[in-house]
Amino acid sequence: MDLSKPATAVVPSADADVLTVVAGTTRALTGREIQRLSGRSLQAVQNILKRMVAHGLLEVLEAGSAQLYRLNRDHVAADAAVALLDLRGRLFERIRQQLKQWPMPPAAAAVFGSAARGDGDPASDIDVLVVRPENVDETDRLWAGAVDDLARSILRWSGNRASIIQVTPAQISDMMHRNEPIVASLRRDSVLLTDTSPLTTPERAGSER
Repeated sequence: MDLSKPATAVVPSADADVLTVVAGTTRALTGREIQRLSGRSLQAVQNILKRMVAHGLLEVLEAGSAQLYRLNRDHVAADAAVALLDLRGRLFERIRQQLKQWPMPPAAAAVFGSAARGDGDPASDIDVLVVRPENVDETDRLWAGAVDDLARSILRWSGNRASIIQVTPAQISDMMHRNEPIVASLRRDSVLLTDTSPLTTPERAGSER
Protein backbone atom coordinates (compact mmCIF):
# COMPACT_ATOMS: atom_id res chain seq x y z
CA MET A 1 0.00 0.00 0.00
CA ASP A 2 1.22 3.49 -0.80
CA LEU A 3 1.17 4.96 2.71
CA SER A 4 1.38 8.52 1.36
CA LYS A 5 -1.75 7.97 -0.78
CA PRO A 6 -3.56 4.89 0.62
CA ALA A 7 -6.65 5.42 -1.54
CA THR A 8 -4.64 4.48 -4.63
CA ALA A 9 -4.85 0.88 -3.44
CA VAL A 10 -8.54 0.98 -4.37
CA VAL A 11 -8.94 3.60 -7.09
CA PRO A 12 -6.57 4.93 -9.78
CA SER A 13 -4.03 7.48 -8.62
CA ALA A 14 -5.56 10.59 -10.20
CA ASP A 15 -9.07 9.64 -9.06
CA ALA A 16 -7.75 9.03 -5.54
CA ASP A 17 -6.16 12.48 -5.43
CA VAL A 18 -9.39 14.17 -6.50
CA LEU A 19 -11.46 12.05 -4.13
CA THR A 20 -9.12 12.90 -1.27
CA VAL A 21 -9.67 16.61 -1.90
CA VAL A 22 -13.46 16.58 -2.20
CA ALA A 23 -14.04 14.07 0.62
CA GLY A 24 -11.69 15.90 2.94
CA THR A 25 -13.86 19.01 3.23
CA THR A 26 -17.51 20.01 3.47
CA ARG A 27 -16.78 23.18 1.50
CA ALA A 28 -17.79 23.41 -2.15
CA LEU A 29 -14.72 23.85 -4.38
CA THR A 30 -14.17 25.11 -7.90
CA GLY A 31 -12.62 22.81 -10.44
CA ARG A 32 -9.41 24.87 -10.37
CA GLU A 33 -9.22 24.64 -6.58
CA ILE A 34 -9.55 20.88 -6.82
CA GLN A 35 -6.92 20.82 -9.56
CA ARG A 36 -4.50 22.86 -7.43
CA LEU A 37 -5.04 20.82 -4.28
CA SER A 38 -4.85 17.47 -6.06
CA GLY A 39 -1.76 18.36 -8.05
CA ARG A 40 -3.27 16.86 -11.20
CA SER A 41 -3.69 18.44 -14.63
CA LEU A 42 -6.81 20.51 -15.20
CA GLN A 43 -7.95 18.24 -18.03
CA ALA A 44 -7.60 15.12 -15.89
CA VAL A 45 -9.49 16.74 -13.01
CA GLN A 46 -12.28 17.93 -15.29
CA ASN A 47 -12.74 14.42 -16.68
CA ILE A 48 -12.82 12.90 -13.19
CA LEU A 49 -15.26 15.52 -11.89
CA LYS A 50 -17.54 14.94 -14.88
CA ARG A 51 -17.60 11.21 -14.20
CA MET A 52 -18.25 11.63 -10.47
CA VAL A 53 -21.06 14.07 -11.16
CA ALA A 54 -22.60 11.64 -13.65
CA HIS A 55 -22.61 8.96 -10.94
CA GLY A 56 -24.17 11.37 -8.46
CA LEU A 57 -21.21 11.25 -6.09
CA LEU A 58 -20.62 14.98 -6.46
CA GLU A 59 -23.10 17.82 -6.24
CA VAL A 60 -22.72 20.79 -8.59
CA LEU A 61 -23.55 24.21 -7.20
CA GLU A 62 -23.80 27.40 -9.23
CA ALA A 63 -21.93 30.45 -7.92
CA GLY A 64 -22.30 33.18 -10.50
CA SER A 65 -20.46 32.01 -13.59
CA ALA A 66 -18.51 29.39 -11.62
CA GLN A 67 -19.42 25.80 -10.82
CA LEU A 68 -18.65 24.44 -7.39
CA TYR A 69 -18.28 20.77 -6.51
CA ARG A 70 -19.09 19.11 -3.20
CA LEU A 71 -19.23 15.49 -2.10
CA ASN A 72 -22.82 14.24 -1.97
CA ARG A 73 -22.67 12.72 1.53
CA ASP A 74 -26.11 11.13 1.07
CA HIS A 75 -24.76 8.98 -1.76
CA VAL A 76 -24.42 5.28 -0.91
CA ALA A 77 -20.74 5.46 -1.92
CA ALA A 78 -19.96 8.54 0.20
CA ASP A 79 -19.08 6.56 3.33
CA ALA A 80 -16.69 4.43 1.31
CA ALA A 81 -15.11 7.55 -0.17
CA VAL A 82 -14.54 9.05 3.29
CA ALA A 83 -13.20 5.74 4.61
CA LEU A 84 -10.55 5.75 1.87
CA LEU A 85 -9.08 8.89 3.43
CA ASP A 86 -8.18 7.06 6.61
CA LEU A 87 -6.89 3.70 5.44
CA ARG A 88 -3.62 4.35 7.25
CA GLY A 89 -5.50 5.08 10.47
CA ARG A 90 -7.57 1.92 10.02
CA LEU A 91 -4.37 -0.08 9.61
CA PHE A 92 -2.97 1.34 12.85
CA GLU A 93 -6.21 0.55 14.65
CA ARG A 94 -6.01 -3.08 13.52
CA ILE A 95 -2.49 -3.27 14.91
CA ARG A 96 -3.70 -1.80 18.22
CA GLN A 97 -6.47 -4.36 18.49
CA GLN A 98 -4.09 -7.26 17.79
CA LEU A 99 -1.65 -5.99 20.42
CA LYS A 100 -4.47 -5.99 22.98
CA GLN A 101 -4.97 -9.70 22.33
CA TRP A 102 -1.36 -10.66 23.00
CA PRO A 103 -1.01 -13.17 25.88
CA MET A 104 1.85 -10.99 27.18
CA PRO A 105 0.93 -7.37 26.39
CA PRO A 106 3.82 -5.08 25.46
CA ALA A 107 4.75 -2.34 27.92
CA ALA A 108 4.39 0.12 25.04
CA ALA A 109 4.38 0.17 21.24
CA ALA A 110 4.42 2.72 18.42
CA VAL A 111 4.71 3.03 14.66
CA PHE A 112 7.54 5.30 13.54
CA GLY A 113 9.36 6.24 10.35
CA SER A 114 7.70 6.66 6.96
CA ALA A 115 4.47 4.90 7.97
CA ALA A 116 3.99 7.30 10.87
CA ARG A 117 4.84 10.31 8.73
CA GLY A 118 2.55 9.16 5.92
CA ASP A 119 5.19 9.39 3.21
CA GLY A 120 5.93 5.70 2.64
CA ASP A 121 5.27 3.86 -0.62
CA PRO A 122 4.37 0.25 -1.51
CA ALA A 123 8.01 -0.79 -1.03
CA SER A 124 8.34 0.83 2.41
CA ASP A 125 8.50 -1.25 5.56
CA ILE A 126 6.08 -0.45 8.36
CA ASP A 127 8.37 0.20 11.33
CA VAL A 128 6.97 -0.83 14.70
CA LEU A 129 8.78 -0.47 18.02
CA VAL A 130 7.56 -2.85 20.72
CA VAL A 131 8.71 -2.54 24.33
CA ARG A 132 8.98 -6.02 25.80
CA PRO A 133 8.39 -6.33 29.56
CA GLU A 134 11.64 -6.90 31.46
CA ASN A 135 10.43 -10.25 32.79
CA VAL A 136 9.70 -11.65 29.30
CA ASP A 137 12.53 -13.21 27.31
CA GLU A 138 12.75 -12.47 23.58
CA THR A 139 12.76 -16.22 22.87
CA ASP A 140 9.63 -16.91 24.94
CA ARG A 141 7.37 -19.04 22.74
CA LEU A 142 4.20 -17.04 23.36
CA TRP A 143 5.92 -13.69 22.93
CA ALA A 144 7.85 -14.68 19.80
CA GLY A 145 4.70 -16.19 18.31
CA ALA A 146 2.75 -12.99 18.89
CA VAL A 147 5.47 -10.90 17.23
CA ASP A 148 5.56 -13.22 14.21
CA ASP A 149 1.76 -13.17 13.95
CA LEU A 150 1.75 -9.36 13.99
CA ALA A 151 4.33 -9.20 11.21
CA ARG A 152 2.26 -11.57 9.07
CA SER A 153 -0.92 -9.62 9.79
CA ILE A 154 0.63 -6.27 8.82
CA LEU A 155 1.82 -7.75 5.52
CA ARG A 156 -1.63 -9.18 4.81
CA TRP A 157 -3.47 -6.00 5.82
CA SER A 158 -1.31 -3.60 3.83
CA GLY A 159 0.98 -5.44 1.43
CA ASN A 160 3.93 -3.83 3.23
CA ARG A 161 6.46 -5.81 5.20
CA ALA A 162 6.73 -5.10 8.91
CA SER A 163 10.01 -4.23 10.59
CA ILE A 164 9.36 -4.94 14.26
CA ILE A 165 12.03 -3.78 16.68
CA GLN A 166 11.89 -5.21 20.18
CA VAL A 167 13.45 -3.44 23.14
CA THR A 168 13.11 -3.62 26.91
CA PRO A 169 12.44 -0.54 29.06
CA ALA A 170 16.10 -0.61 30.11
CA GLN A 171 17.23 -0.72 26.48
CA ILE A 172 14.98 2.17 25.42
CA SER A 173 16.33 4.15 28.37
CA ASP A 174 19.87 3.47 27.19
CA MET A 175 18.93 4.47 23.63
CA MET A 176 17.55 7.74 24.94
CA HIS A 177 20.72 8.34 26.94
CA ARG A 178 22.78 7.87 23.77
CA ASN A 179 20.27 9.95 21.78
CA GLU A 180 20.06 7.35 19.01
CA PRO A 181 18.31 8.33 15.73
CA ILE A 182 15.33 6.07 16.41
CA VAL A 183 14.62 8.09 19.56
CA ALA A 184 14.48 11.31 17.54
CA SER A 185 12.10 9.63 15.11
CA LEU A 186 9.86 8.45 17.95
CA ARG A 187 9.79 11.92 19.46
CA ARG A 188 9.11 13.62 16.14
CA ASP A 189 6.47 11.55 14.38
CA SER A 190 5.54 8.32 16.16
CA VAL A 191 1.95 7.03 16.25
CA LEU A 192 1.17 5.38 19.57
CA LEU A 193 -0.31 1.89 19.52
CA THR A 194 -0.71 1.66 23.28
CA ASP A 195 -1.76 4.07 26.01
CA THR A 196 1.87 4.47 27.03
CA SER A 197 4.62 5.92 24.85
CA PRO A 198 7.75 3.78 24.40
CA LEU A 199 9.68 6.78 25.72
CA THR A 200 7.71 6.86 28.99
CA THR A 201 7.05 3.22 29.85
CA PRO A 202 5.87 2.51 33.42
CA GLU A 203 9.16 0.78 34.25
CA ARG A 204 11.17 3.79 33.07
CA ALA A 205 8.91 6.27 34.82
CA GLY A 206 9.23 4.26 38.02
CA SER A 207 13.03 4.30 37.79
CA GLU A 208 13.10 8.10 37.56
CA ARG A 209 11.12 8.77 40.74
